[in-house]
Amino acid sequence: MSIAKIEKGWVVQLKSGGPLMTVTEVDSDEDGKVYCQWFGDKNKLEFSSFAPFALTIIDQS
Repeated sequence: MSIAKIEKGWVVQLKSGGPLMTVTEVDSDEDGKVYCQWFGDKNKLEFSSFAPFALTIIDQS
């Protein structure tokens, strides 16, 4: 199965669950690390990077 190219601004979620996250950057190298941000506990802005295969696309707008 091929992995869709994730783009900035899309909403994603870890395949294992968790909060909805907004994609803020995608590396252009072969690994294509995806950088996301979301609001965590107490509305604290959180951010991290993920491998694209670990994410599910929720909204492409």
